[in-house]
Amino acid sequence: MDPSERRHLFGLAYRMLGTAADAEDAVQETYLRYYRLSDDERAAIREPRAWLTRVAGRVCLDALGSARRRRERYVGEWLPEPLPAHEPGSPDPLEQVSLDESVSTALLVVLDTLTPAERVAYVLHEVFAVPYAQIAEVVGRSPDACRQLAASARRRIREEGRAVPTPRDRHDEVVRAFVAACRGGDLAALLTVLDPAVALRSDGGGLVSAARRPVLGADPVARFLLGAIAKSHGTTVTERATGDGTALALERDGVVVGVANLGVADGVVSDVWLVLNPEKLGAWVR
Repeated sequence: MDPSERRHLFGLAYRMLGTAADAEDAVQETYLRYYRLSDDERAAIREPRAWLTRVAGRVCLDALGSARRRRERYVGEWLPEPLPAHEPGSPDPLEQVSLDESVSTALLVVLDTLTPAERVAYVLHEVFAVPYAQIAEVVGRSPDACRQLAASARRRIREEGRAVPTPRDRHDEVVRAFVAACRGGDLAALLTVLDPAVALRSDGGGLVSAARRPVLGADPVARFLLGAIAKSHGTTVTERATGDGTALALERDGVVVGVANLGVADGVVSDVWLVLNPEKLGAWVR
């Protein structure tokens, strides 16, 4: 199993499905289908990576349908799993994906609102440059129909304001201002770094305490954050790199118990995504 090939498939599946566990399952199923072929069938595959990419796309397309049904029963808000940047010299069990804007929480949240076919067409074409003729084999539609699926996805992303991400250095500057205001417990200072229409969503999965509905608006979000900080005795905050830029790892007794990613637009925080579900924090174990 070529590590670079596995990273490629994991990166594709993670962008499709939004969690490391689902992505790993999709990669394993893809390889199982490959090794179930006869020797002659495998020898007839001229481009194994292209074949594996198409099969992974089909596996993810099927998985997206069942994932939607699971999320209808999910307790509270569902958020994609945040992944930390790979640290040189540390173990890399997830064969870490490239952490660019195509794995940002902002984009993954929007992708989750698309139909399974739209998401597959968008990820395969826009991120992995798969031709529409090959995408047609994955989704079972004509190349022209796949072109329309990708166009529809791009339009949705553009409407959500995710087409042009905030430059990484500007994003991180706003994150540091946000952290300073939170640590100072200054409501007025915190309000200055929050968009008036900011939304905070927290994902506990029913396993830990978390807000089950979004908190909307600068004043409610600021008061929610400062109240949570006041109750979080023994919790430390560490800056870590992710696909969103700098994120905040919440640690208690050396264990990461939550990850906060911030969406930044026009120089202020437009979204706070707080993942507390322990099943989505496995990659953060040092």
